[in-house]
Order: sequence, then structure tokens, then C-alpha cells
Amino acid sequence: MATRLRKSRRHRGSRYCGWGQIGQHRQSGSRGGIGGAGKHKHFWIRTVIEEPNHFGHDTLNSYSRFLVKKWINLRDLATLSLRFSSKNDEKTVLDLGSLGIQKLLGGGNISESYVIKVAQASAGAKKKVESAGGSIIPIEHSTE
Repeated sequence: MATRLRKSRRHRGSRYCGWGQIGQHRQSGSRGGIGGAGKHKHFWIRTVIEEPNHFGHDTLNSYSRFLVKKWINLRDLATLSLRFSSKNDEKTVLDLGSLGIQKLLGGGNISESYVIKVAQASAGAKKKVESAGGSIIPIEHSTE
């Protein structure tokens, strides 16, 4: 189309160029807001399609943290020792690390003396094991 026939050429000299009275199409109201306005409201579909991860925040993960994924209480050691233990000087040796258990908790009581190999143990568990005549041997834990 020739430039002289375009609508923009015909509107030259008029105040609002076909957009009505008092400056419609001039301010940010015709755009739905300034900047990122409306991303939770009238521009939601645009937000989901173009920026699906716009809202929320990145999790703060420390590289040195140790998340306990598997633990056991003292009350469960008797049933565990029936299948996965070895005897050493009248004490039952339990290697909880080889079973994938990362922490020993102090729930319940024990009557037998155990030698327990585990990455972590609570203070209550240590106290109860030592009072029963056993010991806890700390092992290295993997940071997976």
C-alpha cells in the first residue's frame, strides 16, 4: 500500500488519531498496566506460557547439609539384631550404616548391650546405650 494512503497519514493533524477523546491509547491503561503488572491476573496465560517459573523462589540448598533419610529407634534394635547382627565378646554388633540407616533415635528402652555402628545418634540414644553397657561407634556418612 502506498504510504500516502495509509490510515496514519490521514490522521496527521488530528489530536487523537482516531482513538477518541482525552488521550485514550496514550497511557499505560491501554497496555494493561506498567511493567509486570497483571501477571497474577489478566496476563496469567501469558505468564504461564512465556515465564512458567516466574513466581516462587529458588530453594536454598547447602552443599554440606546431611539430610537424615532413614532412622531407627532403640526399641526396634531387638528385632533388627535377630537378622543382621554378629556377636563380639558377649555384645551384639549392629552395623546400621550397611543397612542404610543413618541415625539412631532414643525412643524406647533396651536391655541388651549393643555395639552400634551408625553415622549419627541422638543424645538420648547414646545415654541409653551406654547405660546398658554398650557403645556407639560413629561412621562416615555420605552426603547424597
